[in-house]
Amino acid sequence: MNYQSQSIDLLPFVMIICKTIQEIRASETNLTFRKKLIGFVPTMGALHNGHISLLKESKKACDITICSIFVNPNQFNDKSDLARYPRTPEADIKMLEEAGCDVVFMPSVEEIYPKADTRVFDFGVIDKVLDGAYRPGHFNGVAQVVSRLFDIVKPYKAFFGLKDYQQVLVIKKMVEQLQLKVEIVACPILREADGLAMSSRNTLLSVEERKAASLVPQIMQEAKALSTHLPLEDIKDRLLHVVNSNPLLKADYIEFCDADTLQPVTEIKPGKKVICLSAIFSGKIRLIDNLFIN
Repeated sequence: MNYQSQSIDLLPFVMIICKTIQEIRASETNLTFRKKLIGFVPTMGALHNGHISLLKESKKACDITICSIFVNPNQFNDKSDLARYPRTPEADIKMLEEAGCDVVFMPSVEEIYPKADTRVFDFGVIDKVLDGAYRPGHFNGVAQVVSRLFDIVKPYKAFFGLKDYQQVLVIKKMVEQLQLKVEIVACPILREADGLAMSSRNTLLSVEERKAASLVPQIMQEAKALSTHLPLEDIKDRLLHVVNSNPLLKADYIEFCDADTLQPVTEIKPGKKVICLSAIFSGKIRLIDNLFIN
């Protein structure tokens, strides 16, 4: 089916596709006039059921759901990673229509960044560890694009998956710093039958890489099980050895952290939530996961 940008008039059961800020803001004016609460699901496309679960949460909580599809160049410190990021716009549109999305925003890079975004955010230690350490500039790019999208869409609530746990904390901090009037809703991780966290990157795995990747959720579950009777540092060493013994896998990190600050912890203390986070390559594809262990 050939989808084109459509009239902004909101018609019952018709999904509207907007490609420009002018179109999305005209839609926004209409919605504001009608006093509709807008839910927003920002994505980079290559959609899967994890994204659709966010959309469903938005539909339950809000009157209108807007989903954006935009591969943000500012959050890729590795340009080859940007080049191979999966792009499936026709399939994405079909999936969103079937899920009952009201409005899809599919802007160009020039539409989002008419001039270079030079803003530099300071999130303290939250964006300096884990993925922040291995992907310098990544979270600053995330903050740039999400704040820009929030300014354009002006949502009441925005929905993010907890697979990107560190990203959720960064976005909450950004909303606090910029004093934005949007509630960030963090939604549970959706997993494949073998436990692998759903991700657009999963489609890039070869058959053998996909089989090896199934070890990632097993490691997270083992971390939780072992944490009841072994020191956390010993568990980390054991799991890193398991990963790096597999010729298809390579770990950037496996860390036990304070769930609020993302600072590493060496023991579980009463009243403190601890989360295990990992970033593991299967072949050239980097997969992240996390699991609360208490």
